[in-house]
Amino acid sequence: MDQDAFNMSMRKFLKQVGVTAQQQIEQAVRAAAPTGPVKVRAVITIPEIGMEHVIEGEISTGGAE
Repeated sequence: MDQDAFNMSMRKFLKQVGVTAQQQIEQAVRAAAPTGPVKVRAVITIPEIGMEHVIEGEISTGGAE
């Protein structure tokens, strides 16, 4: 495996994930207009190697928390 090519490809993918996820979350939260924090769950999978990574958290909306 070419480590440099892998790292560049990984960074490009993660940048795309971050940017598109932020846009989608912002749109959904604005449309729902929650009054408090929202729970978030992201799942990254790579079926070819049997990997699944789950990230859970909470995003503050600035409302009654």
